[in-house]
Amino acid sequence: MNGKKTIKVALVQMNCEKAEIDRNLGLMRDYISAGRAAGADIVCFPEMNVTGYIDPGQYPDAVLSLEHPAIERVVSLSGEYATSVIAGFVEANPGGKPYINQFVASDGKLLGFYRKKTIKEGEENWFAPGDGRQPVFTVSGLAFGLAICADIDDPAIFAQYAGMSAAAVFECAAPGLYGEQETRNWSSGHAWWRDNCWEKLGKYAAEGALYIGVATQAGRTKDEDFPGGGYLFGPRGERLAESGDWAEGVLYAEIPIQEGTGDPEHV
Repeated sequence: MNGKKTIKVALVQMNCEKAEIDRNLGLMRDYISAGRAAGADIVCFPEMNVTGYIDPGQYPDAVLSLEHPAIERVVSLSGEYATSVIAGFVEANPGGKPYINQFVASDGKLLGFYRKKTIKEGEENWFAPGDGRQPVFTVSGLAFGLAICADIDDPAIFAQYAGMSAAAVFECAAPGLYGEQETRNWSSGHAWWRDNCWEKLGKYAAEGALYIGVATQAGRTKDEDFPGGGYLFGPRGERLAESGDWAEGVLYAEIPIQEGTGDPEHV
């Protein structure tokens, strides 16, 4: 007989140094280990957390394939810690500009990936938009889709997931902050991204009866700063949880699901 239960998600606000892949993987291990110890079923990382938010022309060695050892290492970590991991990187594209890729690994297997659809001014010279595929994944009984940063401006992406019977969407982001690093106002930068999430994602959540979780790059990198901010919106558009500031760290939150919905699979 089916009944209600919850799954626990860890929404990681991670500092992701550009092109420092080994360093970023080491931090991922720490977050995954801590998440598993806290009972997290899914550990969700921000956009491009493996490679950092790079200019692919400046850091060509940090443009990776899905078969790259760094991606295999993340998949292996999901098996080592018997959990599910959502992570992102800059993906090589033999036919043109690289993609921005967010993938799902669970219990040592790569379940699939989503390529960012919304490539806006400032990114179009570096990256190609995805091919339009929006897979829905099922892990621990939760059916979910992925969105990446500027996808927040396209309500059709979230509506499509709702129409595909997804219960949740994870928005994985790395919105760079404007202005000089030396005079950075972290409070206003964080408030800008927080307000953007509250206004748009809360609306999409209510319209599609979705849970929407947010994981954002946080802190200072070599030449760019990121606002952090973890959030979980409920299916009436309400804010169920938030990290509260721009610091690195993890927001743990729970999403209710129906038991008996099946084993992890890629739909």
